[in-house]
Amino acid sequence: MHDDIPLTTGRARRVLDERILPAVHATATPLDTAWHELPGEPIPPAAGLALEFTPYEVGTTWGAAWGTTWFRLTGTVPDEWAGRRVEAVVDLGFDKNMPGFQCEGLVYRADGTPVKSINPRNQWVLVAEEAVGGETVELFVEAASNPVLLDYHPFLPTQEGDVQTSSSTRLYTSRRMDLAVFESEVHELALDIDVLLELQAELPEGPRRMRILQALDDALDRLDLQHIAATAPEARAALADVLAAPAEASAHTISAVGHAHIDSAWLWPVRETIRKVARTTSTMTELIDQTDDFLYGMSSAQQYAWIKEHRPEVYARVKAAVAAGRFLPIGGMWVESDTVMPTGESIVRQFSQGQRFFEREFGIRPKGVWLPDSFGYSPALPQLMRRAGFEWFFTQKISWNQVNKFPHHTFLWEGIDGSRVFSHFPSMDTYNSRLSGSEVAKASRQFRENRLASGSIAPVGWGDGGGGTTREMTGTAKRLADLEGSAKVRWEHPDTFFDRAKSELPDPPVWVGELYLELHRATLTSQHGTKQGNRRSEQLLIEAELWATTAASRTEFEYPYDELDALWQQVLLQQFHDILPGTSIAWVHREAVAKYAETDRALTAIIDQALSALAGTGDAAVVVNPAPFLQAGAPAQGAVLATDVPEPTAVALTEEDGGYVLANDLVRIVVDAQGLVTSAVDRATGREAIAPGQAANLLQLHQDFPNMWDAWDVDRYYRNRVEDLVSVTGLHGSVDADGVARVVVERAFGDSTVRQELVLAPDSRTLEFDQTTDWHETEKFLKVAFPLDVRAEHTVAETQFGAQKRVTHTNTSWEAAKFETSMHRYVLVSEPGFGVALVNDSIHGFDTTRDAVDGHVTTTVRLSLLRAPRFPDPETDQGVQTHRYGIVIGTDQLGATAAGVVMNAAARVTTGGHGFDPLVQVSGDVVLSSVKLADDRSGDLVVRVYEPSGQRGTGGLVVDGPFGAGAEVTLLEEPLASAGTVDASSFAVDAYEVRTFRFPHN
Repeated sequence: MHDDIPLTTGRARRVLDERILPAVHATATPLDTAWHELPGEPIPPAAGLALEFTPYEVGTTWGAAWGTTWFRLTGTVPDEWAGRRVEAVVDLGFDKNMPGFQCEGLVYRADGTPVKSINPRNQWVLVAEEAVGGETVELFVEAASNPVLLDYHPFLPTQEGDVQTSSSTRLYTSRRMDLAVFESEVHELALDIDVLLELQAELPEGPRRMRILQALDDALDRLDLQHIAATAPEARAALADVLAAPAEASAHTISAVGHAHIDSAWLWPVRETIRKVARTTSTMTELIDQTDDFLYGMSSAQQYAWIKEHRPEVYARVKAAVAAGRFLPIGGMWVESDTVMPTGESIVRQFSQGQRFFEREFGIRPKGVWLPDSFGYSPALPQLMRRAGFEWFFTQKISWNQVNKFPHHTFLWEGIDGSRVFSHFPSMDTYNSRLSGSEVAKASRQFRENRLASGSIAPVGWGDGGGGTTREMTGTAKRLADLEGSAKVRWEHPDTFFDRAKSELPDPPVWVGELYLELHRATLTSQHGTKQGNRRSEQLLIEAELWATTAASRTEFEYPYDELDALWQQVLLQQFHDILPGTSIAWVHREAVAKYAETDRALTAIIDQALSALAGTGDAAVVVNPAPFLQAGAPAQGAVLATDVPEPTAVALTEEDGGYVLANDLVRIVVDAQGLVTSAVDRATGREAIAPGQAANLLQLHQDFPNMWDAWDVDRYYRNRVEDLVSVTGLHGSVDADGVARVVVERAFGDSTVRQELVLAPDSRTLEFDQTTDWHETEKFLKVAFPLDVRAEHTVAETQFGAQKRVTHTNTSWEAAKFETSMHRYVLVSEPGFGVALVNDSIHGFDTTRDAVDGHVTTTVRLSLLRAPRFPDPETDQGVQTHRYGIVIGTDQLGATAAGVVMNAAARVTTGGHGFDPLVQVSGDVVLSSVKLADDRSGDLVVRVYEPSGQRGTGGLVVDGPFGAGAEVTLLEEPLASAGTVDASSFAVDAYEVRTFRFPHN
């Protein structure tokens, strides 16, 4: 017989799109509509319901960018609809291809009860399961006219990303606001045909595919296109047999989890995310009520906290669904944060703040870390996850790699200390699955552990801007539960999936080290002001905890638990993976910088109050050291009177060949007439740090126009065009009253200027660069190069509670792909006997190249300073930006750690009557990370230390305060599951090991 597959599939697709789907709500009557456009920011729902409404005609434009319009919809159910399922259908002017990225609405009843959202893929609202003729309908829609910024031609510069610069033009035109009968058999027929069409497209041309195609033809032959609803049951009957055929016994199993990856800010501000969460969770709880087996998972304690505060009626429904086991708190973090740039303490607080919230609100502790969309994952995470009590890790972002395909889907991930966590990547490579035929087939086909394991996870629902799972998706899942030719689909808690996967893979493959994303590398640099604010806030939080704890232990000072919790939560929110990486709209970053300034003021006030209590009354200058290393003559994390600080020997500064020579007892630096560092010698060994014939502190400007994802990406060809910034407009040197030598270098380039102070202090081997750039470039990338006379096989870059090594060569495609990499406070290059580190106060990106001439190897490290992408914020990094960085001449990993810490935790001077000793002193091979009072407000002392050099050693803690003997605890400050206690005064420590001790309050 003749088989014409395109004829059948083309016929089915056209009938589905043009006849069946419109017939789902074909019997309809218009609702009476009225509206009220708000002039400014959103208002509470109760106020919205009480607004004055004026008549509105469907087809009228509405909604300027970032505006809110309230619609009132009223009508009467026709008598002939009695007993039928009746729905309101509202099309605000949606583009169905852009769910989550445009206008949306939350529907309320007249009494203020939230019903569900409407969005491009979810335009219906249930009015009555069995309508009563003559029944009055009154609904209200809080409609948000968010502008489409990521359009069909994405990444175009736009001023619509901030309410301060957006236009007042109305963006949307409504199409439909009707009361309609829901034809359930038509809806089910549409799902039947859609599932079979997509399934057959993935099948070979064998019997199963041919029988599906024949069944589709048979069904369409029975369907009267002028009487769809009446003939839909007969058409469905023709499809029943092919839909009833069971799946193969060995079919891949997909564990579906309802999902709506709601970015806590991105192409919308935080205030809009609060409403997105309310809209999505309303819809998901409604879908839970309408189904028997659907499970919806949501991470981010912050998002639950938002609806608790702003939409308590929605939150009540969420709590009820959680209690019923259908709405699943997952992830255990405050937000789905970036994991590359935050400090170790921030990651700990992401876990502790998240888990405390979930346990307090729901009596639940999520067992896994759910991070589908962060831009790479630090190798410090496995240890931190395990020490916080997590059992598994989930992401999918590494599937976005540009070059190398990750070799596993279910595996053990090993971190820098040797800790391992059971991990899974969904093999369908998406966190926005709709369970399409192609997605389901891909999940089965490319699952790397098919030999031993039975399945994978699928996060199902419209995401990014929210929306979540639809009834079409749950209907699809029902059909795919056991269908020949398809993977099996079932709604399942991730915990259940991971338990089964562990049993199926008792000896899983292992991936060691960072999960580097071969994409979005420029997120280490974009929006420098946001990154700088985060780094300073992190340090101030740790310092505030230290001094508040010390003061509360020794004086009448009251530890500010509530304020510190609130400040931590604000900083943790801004570590979300589209805020800290610099990939959100201008509005988000404007607010973030302002929040950092507020955080700075609040934490400085706490520090000042605590230090005032500690230093006593008096007007003497007191030097206070917040760092766990000596500086400015003050003890580590203690204070002395300024008069007790010894006078340093001044740094020698001499003019030479139009430049300057700076020298102290440790190093000798030569700065040439162009303001470049041509020599940096360790005086004890005579070793030169700068490569022969080259110069450091070389600012370099690159063209920076990636193929896509402007704020996110830097493509490797950016290196092909570079301008060395060597011209100077000013150069002069001086030595100040403290004996510190300074050389000021001024340059101009393009439309920008830069002023550097090269600073060498007495008794320091760090040449510091204090740089102020007035940046007005477009699509440019600013770096500063340090060609080092070091034959380094690896770079060693600080990460959370330790460091990670990366080779300096590009032997393989995996290594070549890492042309832009991350660090925290330092990156070190070394060879046996000599090392050079670059330290910084707010830089996260760098690159390394390795060059050899006649066997002499130069290792060049370049710090990434500023970018100028045009999307999503066309003003990224524009204006005055400041950086502090330094070159440490002749050091090792511990020395680099110390120099990096000191640069970020500078000594401060207060006034009082006396100094004071540190509350906690450490000994041995560990570094003090934090000193705080316990989260449970018991008054117990919590101290965290870590090994910073990647080698085994010992450590010890001595506490000078009203506390008993310490015992080791988890990162959540709870007793360890393992038996036995560790003597805090003397303990062994492994490479990069993090240890937390709790000392009971006496």
